[in-house]
Amino acid sequence: MDNFQQPTHQPAGKKVAILGGNRIPFARSNGQYANVSNSEMLTAALNGLVERYNLQDKRLGEVVAGAVIKLSRDINLTRECVLSTALSPQTPAYDVSQACGTGLQAAFAVSNKIALGLIDSGIAGGVDTTSDAPLGIGDGLRKALLKLNNAKTNKDRLQALLSINPKDLIDAPQNGEPRTKLSMGEHQAITALEWAITREAQDEFTFNSHKNLARAYDEGFFDDLITPFKGLTRDNNLRPDISLEKLASLKPVFGKKNANPTMTAGNSTPLTDGASCVLLGTDEWAAANGLKPLAYLTYQETAAVDFTGKKGVKEGLLMAPAYAVPRMLERAGLTLQDFDYYEIHEAFASQVLSTLAAWEDESFCKERLGLDKPLGAIDRSKLNVNGSSLAAGHPFAATGGRILASTAKLLDQKGSGRALISICAAGGQGVVAILEK
Repeated sequence: MDNFQQPTHQPAGKKVAILGGNRIPFARSNGQYANVSNSEMLTAALNGLVERYNLQDKRLGEVVAGAVIKLSRDINLTRECVLSTALSPQTPAYDVSQACGTGLQAAFAVSNKIALGLIDSGIAGGVDTTSDAPLGIGDGLRKALLKLNNAKTNKDRLQALLSINPKDLIDAPQNGEPRTKLSMGEHQAITALEWAITREAQDEFTFNSHKNLARAYDEGFFDDLITPFKGLTRDNNLRPDISLEKLASLKPVFGKKNANPTMTAGNSTPLTDGASCVLLGTDEWAAANGLKPLAYLTYQETAAVDFTGKKGVKEGLLMAPAYAVPRMLERAGLTLQDFDYYEIHEAFASQVLSTLAAWEDESFCKERLGLDKPLGAIDRSKLNVNGSSLAAGHPFAATGGRILASTAKLLDQKGSGRALISICAAGGQGVVAILEK
């Protein structure tokens, strides 16, 4: 250790610009993209970005993307997709994964290297399909097949085959948290009950998401953010003709053991397929390539909560953003009200409303966040102004890129301002960021 040479300087922190984004239209599971793989979707999103920003044959610093649900064949998924695009094959690429926060974490990975001066450009993205979900074989069958592979004699092979039990052929797919066995929806039903989020409030929030997304499409907001794919030009979960009456007619699907369940298929995001990506770079790289920064990624934070009650008070599975945001605000020297836009991922209408309620609650902010006073209310007219996941759908790893690209465009259109991004994720995690222009 005595011979350790202290560096003479630290790399200057470079501004990280968001230069553009692209995605394919999102599709409800087992629909338009039922026979399309993660690789095909991510490649399509990347190719659209390459074409839009003239990146053909360019060697970028790196491409970082991921998928929450992957088949065993998807080893090195992002690198294989890059090799299928018009980018230079000398562009490095690798996978990341953090549940629904994957797309935003991919952007953090790229932006941090840009800020340190290690690279000058990169692409962050994400993709997911629940239509092409992997089905695992039973553990008993797996062990029998390994025995069969290692068998030296016909007798040994026969014994291995006879050891197979029909009930071990396929593991039933699981849709729950490994530690609780509860689905995300069932977890959120508990949180919605804790925060007294009403059915009417959830349905109204959902109604606004669809109406805002439909208006944004009609106004052409997404014209330079989406590449048509497999016959789709818009997200096919969008319901422009949605009404509060239709939403009110839907039966609850989560929390049905509660006396008054409130969460329906309408005010919850559907299983969705899709892919998105975002181009990031320095001001210098942007200028050299004839591109204009839309906004800058200035702050980021990741948090996790104890949703099992392992070390004290049990917190709601999807409440981690409620903890991440105040930590980020403190570092940035900002208040919750210092934003022109709030882009909060709509896993469930009740999740967004629970988070907002927590920030307004004095006891929560003092006892759980350690604050002197509540963060306070936000101006709801600035929240998800062009719709979000309830209307667009939620391909897990692709949501971060969708939100990042559309938020940067909002700030660019405004000419200046600041936006807060918040995404809840499985495993009791939350990923948040600040964009500025």
